[in-house]
Amino acid sequence: MNAPVRPLSLAKAGKGRTRSLFHPATLAILALVALAHLGAWWALNRPAALPDFNGQVAGLAFAPYQRGQSAEGNNWPSAEEIAGDLRTVAPMTRNIRTYAVHGGLERIPELAASQGLDLRVTLGSWLDRRLDRNATEIRSLIDTARANRNVDRVLVGNEAVLRGDLTPQQLIGYMDQVRRQVRQPVSTAEPWHVWLDHPELAQSVDFITIHLLPYWEGLPVDGALRFIMEKLDQIAARFPGKPIVIGEVGWPSAGRDIGAARATRVNQAEFMRRFFIEAQRRGLNYFVMEAFDQPWKVSFEGRAAGHWGMLDLDRQPKWSLTGPVQETPAWPLWAGGATLFAFAASFFFLKRRPDIRWQGKLMLAGLAQLFVVGTTLTLLAMSETYLSASAAAVWGVLVAGQVMLLALLLSDSFELAETIFGRIWKRRWPALPAPEGMVLPKVSIHIPICNEPPHMVRQTLDALAELDYPDYEVLVIDNNTKDPALWEPVAEHCARLGPKFRFFHLGKWPGFKAGALNFGLRQTADDAEIVGVIDSDYVVNPDWLRRMVPFFNDPKVGFTQSPQDYRDAKESLFKRMMFWEYAGFFRAGMVTRNERNAIIQHGTMTLVRKAAMVDAGGWAEWCICEDSELGLKLMRQGWEAVYVPDSMGRGVMPDDFAAYRKQRHRWAYGAVQIMKGHLGALLNPFRRDLTWGQRWHFVMGWMPWFGDALGLVFVLGGIAWSMGLIFAPVRTEFPILLFMLPSIGLFLFKLVQIMALYAARVPCGWRDRVGAAFAGLALTHTIGKAMLAGIFTKRAPFLRTPKMKDAPALVQGLVMAREELALLALLWGSAIGVTIVHKAGTWEAILWTAVLLVQSVPYLAAVAVSLIAAMPTRRALVLPATGGNAPIPQQAGHAGTALARTGDGL
Repeated sequence: MNAPVRPLSLAKAGKGRTRSLFHPATLAILALVALAHLGAWWALNRPAALPDFNGQVAGLAFAPYQRGQSAEGNNWPSAEEIAGDLRTVAPMTRNIRTYAVHGGLERIPELAASQGLDLRVTLGSWLDRRLDRNATEIRSLIDTARANRNVDRVLVGNEAVLRGDLTPQQLIGYMDQVRRQVRQPVSTAEPWHVWLDHPELAQSVDFITIHLLPYWEGLPVDGALRFIMEKLDQIAARFPGKPIVIGEVGWPSAGRDIGAARATRVNQAEFMRRFFIEAQRRGLNYFVMEAFDQPWKVSFEGRAAGHWGMLDLDRQPKWSLTGPVQETPAWPLWAGGATLFAFAASFFFLKRRPDIRWQGKLMLAGLAQLFVVGTTLTLLAMSETYLSASAAAVWGVLVAGQVMLLALLLSDSFELAETIFGRIWKRRWPALPAPEGMVLPKVSIHIPICNEPPHMVRQTLDALAELDYPDYEVLVIDNNTKDPALWEPVAEHCARLGPKFRFFHLGKWPGFKAGALNFGLRQTADDAEIVGVIDSDYVVNPDWLRRMVPFFNDPKVGFTQSPQDYRDAKESLFKRMMFWEYAGFFRAGMVTRNERNAIIQHGTMTLVRKAAMVDAGGWAEWCICEDSELGLKLMRQGWEAVYVPDSMGRGVMPDDFAAYRKQRHRWAYGAVQIMKGHLGALLNPFRRDLTWGQRWHFVMGWMPWFGDALGLVFVLGGIAWSMGLIFAPVRTEFPILLFMLPSIGLFLFKLVQIMALYAARVPCGWRDRVGAAFAGLALTHTIGKAMLAGIFTKRAPFLRTPKMKDAPALVQGLVMAREELALLALLWGSAIGVTIVHKAGTWEAILWTAVLLVQSVPYLAAVAVSLIAAMPTRRALVLPATGGNAPIPQQAGHAGTALARTGDGL
């Protein structure tokens, strides 16, 4: 007999693939992308030609805290550590400035002298609101200054007035107390504006110690030196004859942007060299802020506070005083490693589909490079950031999230490339009707129902009665329906249709839909070889079985599947959006998955070999997506699946947004259950239950839903972070750009991907593509919640998707999306608050606002779709086929849902 089946073997000759992979065009594309990647690294790390400084630094702020030490704790530098740091700075300068005379820091002058180091010490003390501690600090300051001849100046407090810890009068009293007991000149240290605001301080000091840090002023590096000199001249003009010492001057090598100020290694080197040259020309007395990086300051001053040193925390110079400076001196190693890894990633994907056209190869290789460079730059940033254990944990979580997002991008780009640019499809077979006279196996069709409208089920049964197939039975299994008015009309209709139709009323029955189907399996006729399942709302084509059953002539075929399709898309704009949102998966995603025998079995329009189902143990009653679980189980047993993208039956869609959301919640929760139940087969590399292609599609196919869960966590974290940016803007920094860009980039890519896939595979206009994308986005929050619930719980109730209900009122539409509406308001409020507080003054502020707005799009979509769903339905909403819309495909010979509502029995 002429079975319309082609060989289903996936095994192909490997030589052809290798030749295709190493085709000159493929190698040229990979080489081109790699060279572009290396060129970008080179362009961003070209040596910056800066003016050389050949003198000696006049002075350094000296804080000898080592890794893990802090001025705020009890872990202070030892005498040996202090002595080592003194030896490190001695060749660089002849003057150092200290900040405290407790915790062992009072020994700095003594240690410098004992080692014979020619270092002069401007001795500092730390004063704050704790008056008893201040008294002790003042006594130690006096004793240390009197005991060490290398102390040439004394500073009473540091920025105490700026912080508001002391009033000018209190500080003057402390200075007078010290001045009476030491021989050295006495001053205090404050930023330039404090001296101008409190001239009484200047009258009470022997010299003015001014802090000039243009980075905190938000100035660009090329205007910073001019600012310093202007402020220095302003102070000199305001207090003529008073000696001036620049107590702190510097620029951080890393940190957040402040206005036009960019904290980079090159900017630090440029500012300091130009300042050194000008200070030498003018004979200025200054201390560089500072000798060594001090990451302990990050907790209260932000990330930049840890990167002001001329030397890093390991006491290594960040740049030299002469010669060019590079932002990342080790960039060739990072770039080379990233290029090799990206090449391997491209190789990994392209060897699986060497038939992809050059445009697809270019896109895939380029996105692979972006994936790797994003990860590499993040790791590079981590390597240059001083991380505490808690900070490292936070960064680790963020990096893991970023890797997951970028992995999704790479996976989706591969699907996009092979779907649009693939030239060879090896698992596509025409579903040709079996010719008359062919011996066909008996089929048992199972219809589980629960509280369904009787007239809708009768439509389904009438269509089954018209099947052009010689030998079949229909089992209607009603479970958990209490109202006899719902199930008795169905039982009567089955009796009228004849012996082929059998009705079972189970009453209260365990296992939900799976329990009913398992009951039906036990009632199946002994001579039936194939079991079919359709939902109670499906009107099938007469040739459905005649076209699909012949595929079982191949003994390797375990089940077949045709798409879910719907007949009520013209009822409302909401249903039209749902219609095309569903269509994307069945017309593109399932076709691609079929290439690797990895389709998702869904519980309608499916046919299963009964023997295979029995061997698999039937339907899983522990899983609320028993259909998909069975499909994966059959694949683990080695069965092949056949997917035919032709529509052979149509049902009805959810009537409102709540039902639509409930359906997707069930699918997402069930996906987690399946992943947990088959984790070893999916992830254990030593298992052979599934092919690598099947693992890929099941894991990466569900990974976007895990991405939605991660996105929900990021939304809540983003709102909390924004509260810090709004209410504690000094202590709270923006996330670094490397964590903001991937979320924006992935969102934009997903939109492009949807539009491209729909344009290539789904026959609808651009307006319907936008509507489908909007409908899908509206489910993001629901999917995220379901995935998180699935991760942390084991069971959830089977949420039946209600059909053929009246549309809700407008207010009910808002109520259905109340969670999304609340989060939308919080995200928009956060974006407005951050914009007002930070005035969009930096790229970080602008990008963070953009991130908040991007995160709000799914919530806006949910509210909008819920409102659209609340609009009154029409009997037939016909949208024009022109201007970017396509007509909804119709099924001849069957009434639509709107007409079906007029039936009796309700």
